[in-house]
Amino acid sequence: MSLSVARQGAAAFPIFSNAAKRNLRQLSASIPARHSRRHARAFSVKTRAEMEYDYDIFTIGGGSGGVRASRMSSQAGAKVGLVELPYSPISSATTGGLGGTCVIRGCVPKKLLVYGSAFESEFRDAVGFGWDHGDKMPEFSWERLIAAKNGEIERLNGIYGRLLDGAGVEKYEGAGRVTGPNSVEITDVDGNKKTITAKTILLAPGGRAWKPDIPGADLGITSDEALAFEHQPKRVVVIGGGYIAVEFAGIFQGLGSEVNIVYRADLPLRGFDQEVRETVATNLAARGTGVHAGANPVSIAKNDDGSLTLALDDGTKIETDCVMWATGRVPNTDRPDLGLKEVGVELDSKGAVVVDEYSKTTVPSIYAVGDVTNRVNLTPVALMEGMAFKDTVVLGKPTKPDYENIPSAVFCQPPVATVGMTEEEAVAKGMTCDIYTSTFTPMKISLAGRVEKAFMKLIVDTATDKVVGAHMVGPDSAEIMQGIGIALKCGATKKQFDSTVGIHPSSAEEFVTMRTLTRTVGPKVAEKEAVGAKM
Repeated sequence: MSLSVARQGAAAFPIFSNAAKRNLRQLSASIPARHSRRHARAFSVKTRAEMEYDYDIFTIGGGSGGVRASRMSSQAGAKVGLVELPYSPISSATTGGLGGTCVIRGCVPKKLLVYGSAFESEFRDAVGFGWDHGDKMPEFSWERLIAAKNGEIERLNGIYGRLLDGAGVEKYEGAGRVTGPNSVEITDVDGNKKTITAKTILLAPGGRAWKPDIPGADLGITSDEALAFEHQPKRVVVIGGGYIAVEFAGIFQGLGSEVNIVYRADLPLRGFDQEVRETVATNLAARGTGVHAGANPVSIAKNDDGSLTLALDDGTKIETDCVMWATGRVPNTDRPDLGLKEVGVELDSKGAVVVDEYSKTTVPSIYAVGDVTNRVNLTPVALMEGMAFKDTVVLGKPTKPDYENIPSAVFCQPPVATVGMTEEEAVAKGMTCDIYTSTFTPMKISLAGRVEKAFMKLIVDTATDKVVGAHMVGPDSAEIMQGIGIALKCGATKKQFDSTVGIHPSSAEEFVTMRTLTRTVGPKVAEKEAVGAKM
């Protein structure tokens, strides 16, 4: 229960009246002593001005970060409101939905399609394990898959609403616009406007896909539309080399489309470990995806038959039915316009909200979490930032989100998982590291006759013996890496990895049985080589 009083009740309930004191004592008595002590510092005695706000906290955005921060803040004793756009599988200036990108048009539906597309290779692999399907693959229905996916995300959208209700968060459907340090204007679906006030405003509107400015760019789609196609395109070109690009290339290829992927670098997944990138590029080509590395799109043209022609800067032209842009995402601060510049909230050159280490913006009463800040754009990170916001603002315990050793995965096929530093990052930080690698055929495909290697890598700081990076490409890599992430968070050493008994037979056991040093890298190696050269 909130210890704040809504604005409309303040006049009838003066804070220093006897009635106020009696009611506050009753409220305190209704809260468990432990709960009361925990929140006494954050919600002790409020001034008259503080009690004139409609809410202690008002959140703009009902995605992962916004919902988590709002729920936890309400359960910790704050009065919380939240506004989110109406539900739609495809986002726009007027549509969104509780659950945000991850639940509606990101992580969840994408992973469902990844699961669906993975059956193609497994059906073929099954022959090597004794199954006989007469060289005839089972028939696939895109329409049935998308209908099932839509049903699931609608179910989850409803769950998010019920979670907010259960936590006592008051929901509004519409667009929120900041009109002052403590005020938000809500425009509902009918165009009606209402202004509410809050002691603290939390921005959590997320991000959206970005298209480059080239002729015909609007003929291409984004991941939003790719997850909502009524009919499967026979030919697809995915433009981009990031995780969204390689994931969707794998989805469409696995479901039977002819796929090409175009990226401007020499390898996909910029920012990932070099050997991981090389392995993913090899796997893309091996699974039948056309790879166009070092190329940039210059135009898209529509043909008389409705197909598209994509022109690249190396002179290549690709005929296709669909061009999907996977060229990055931008913070959602201007769709719809949140009014941030007018109230003094600083935005960077990409439109991201600038925050300090506690997620506070340049306006002290306004905070921001999630992709709108463009820090680490991952759903679990937004959840972490939301929890830190609750601790800082509601509990009065300043808490910084911890961005060290964040595990992540790329659900290409086979998937990538990683935690900690890449080899390149470790060397750039001046560390000398021992590198352990292993490349092998996973038992899962050992009888299938398919050539596809798993890759695993550990990076060990020679000064401390701590494992500072772990990387894997192969089946179940995300499930394996979650546990490795805990080990790195605890500061595990290579000796401790080596002393751990493996689970056999499994791919995971390779992480605790890598004994042969692949190489040592870093400044001390360079110094030693330089001395040797002079001798």
